[in-house]
Amino acid sequence: MIDLYTWTTPNGRKASIVLEELGLPYTVKPINIMANEQFAPEFLAISPNNKIPAIVDHDTGIHLMESGAILMYLAEKTGRLMPSDIKGRFEVIEWLMWQMGGFGPMLGQAHHFLEFNPGKAPYAEERYGKETERLYRVLDKRLEGRDYVCGEYSIADISIWPWATRFDWQRIDLNDYPNVKRWYVAIAGRPAVQRGYHVPKQMPDIPMPD
Repeated sequence: MIDLYTWTTPNGRKASIVLEELGLPYTVKPINIMANEQFAPEFLAISPNNKIPAIVDHDTGIHLMESGAILMYLAEKTGRLMPSDIKGRFEVIEWLMWQMGGFGPMLGQAHHFLEFNPGKAPYAEERYGKETERLYRVLDKRLEGRDYVCGEYSIADISIWPWATRFDWQRIDLNDYPNVKRWYVAIAGRPAVQRGYHVPKQMPDIPMPD
């Protein structure tokens, strides 16, 4: 059994989606970040960086913070959603790192300035708005001629997709990125993704492009 400490954020949804895709039994431990529950000593013992998600695997005694590490661990534990050959494996890791270092942090800044604080910092709005558009162009190019980011569905897709669900906050029209739109809609239709999206609580439906 795995304990999943999470909340309704893109990073949190990576972990719940991968657990659903892998069919692993898990118990949800909601951490309401709006109520500062991430600073509780019990949670800090598992996630010293006071960020969700985090897991405790009672089968192995391993506990992990950082969504990318969690995705890699669960893929390796089950032998699924990650290629076994070295070329394929590192291709998936490459795009996982792209998300962890760029598509997540930069879009998070776009949320801050474009959605929550519009009009307060024009320079920041322009900077992160343009970088968000650039990253979507990179993803659109990568998906040209591919169903998924690395050919087969993998933890690379699971890491990127939840951030794309907030395209509205990012002022992104997915119709401008046809390959991303096709990929986004296909993943949104997966039953495991639909279940994982609504962890730790039921939310409005997955946003869909026009």
